[in-house]
Amino acid sequence: MLRDVPLPLSGRQVASIVESQDAPIALWSGAVSSGKTIASLLAFLIRITLAPDIGLIVIVGRTLQTIERNLIDPLQSRMLFGPLARHVHHTTGSTTATILGRTVHLVGASDARAEGRIRGSTIALAYVDEATLVPEAFWMMLLSRLRVGDQSRLLATTNPDGPFHWLRKEFILRGAEVGLTNWHFTLDDNPSLDPKMVQRLKAQYTGLWYRRFILGEWCLASGAVYDMFDEDRNVVDILPYMRRWTAVGIDYGTVNPFSAVLIGQGEDNHLYAVSEYRYDSKIAYRQQTDAQYSADVRQWLATVRRPGEQGQARGVTPRWIFVDPSAASFMNQLWTEKVPNVAPAINDVLDGIRSVGVALGSGLLRIHRSCTGLLGELPGYAWDEKAAERGEDKPLKTDDHSADALRYALHSTAHEWRGLIDYKEVDGVAA
Repeated sequence: MLRDVPLPLSGRQVASIVESQDAPIALWSGAVSSGKTIASLLAFLIRITLAPDIGLIVIVGRTLQTIERNLIDPLQSRMLFGPLARHVHHTTGSTTATILGRTVHLVGASDARAEGRIRGSTIALAYVDEATLVPEAFWMMLLSRLRVGDQSRLLATTNPDGPFHWLRKEFILRGAEVGLTNWHFTLDDNPSLDPKMVQRLKAQYTGLWYRRFILGEWCLASGAVYDMFDEDRNVVDILPYMRRWTAVGIDYGTVNPFSAVLIGQGEDNHLYAVSEYRYDSKIAYRQQTDAQYSADVRQWLATVRRPGEQGQARGVTPRWIFVDPSAASFMNQLWTEKVPNVAPAINDVLDGIRSVGVALGSGLLRIHRSCTGLLGELPGYAWDEKAAERGEDKPLKTDDHSADALRYALHSTAHEWRGLIDYKEVDGVAA
């Protein structure tokens, strides 16, 4: 079967595939794009051919869509798996696939309630994608369902998380006791990666994410969230002409500060935090209504100076206005007043922090010195170390309003600006 795969395999990949066949629980962990998924899927295909007729075969991921994207699509790629890809059949949206003639059940496990989907089942073979994202209760239920004696197998992949994550504490560190074998992968373990791709990956992750996803460390989320922020590099006094007014991000507050940050794409293809609106009811001694905030935001956008244009040109219409999705009444106010391009922001906190970190660490994002609220928050925006000790990555919920507004604007448009990063100019920023 290994001879059918067109991609070159490293010695570590081959060793993990062979050695995993005798491991009750086999885990491939380490850096992104390090070859662990290809190795684990090949091991899974071999185990399918050996799996007993008794018991189910399951693939587990955070959602059905992530299973399709991360696993089924690669398995159906002839470039990756050669002639083996012909034997992987799946209809998009279906909760089953046929792989090497066997029915494989696809199970999304986004929260603890997902354990009910496998309760009562007898499972012979399971594959778990991104195991740290699976609820511990589901993982434990899955182990209890592997009931075909010595023939049952669990294969899993993961990127590292915090050192107190349950997967590391209860399984990796106790591997000999629980029957788990772990193979740690780095970028050097993937012989098919182009050096330019390696450079690009190293530039995409900064700070905490660089240590976890590039170095493969199980490290604590501690200290500053944006430890890559550099005032000399990321703060500017002069703005260029803006070829595009990308977005406004809005973090809504009544008792807490209300903050809006305007992002533009300059003629030099850098992103700029051009201007901000901020209202703090504690300082003003007066709370505002949705209508008052709407009027203020519209007035602010109408008076923002457009840099690089002749005279004192003012007023911008951003392509998007992304609002804190919990602020439903404020969004309704904007829609009622026919403010264009209003949408709920993507509020995936950790993914959003990674997006901001990439923009800052690569030097793509620059912040005008007039954005005093944002600049006052970024250096002190810190991880909650008590949450980290519980195995959770959470920033402290203090002085984060402009930082959240920036995150809403950047993460909700990340698909548009990631291609602007000039990786040739990135010189060690990720490290």
